[in-house]
Amino acid sequence: MGEVEGGGSGHPAVDAVIQALANAADLPPRDQIAEYEAAHSTLQETLATIDQA
Repeated sequence: MGEVEGGGSGHPAVDAVIQALANAADLPPRDQIAEYEAAHSTLQETLATIDQA
């Protein structure tokens, strides 16, 4: 399982996505696609809530 280095983004949802993407690197390519799609969706939702604030 990959570990993310550094202090993080400062936003828990973004940090979770970064960790999930690091973990996805160890998956077979066909399984990575679902992780990338989930990450994209989460980041879109997170950005939308920031825009509303």
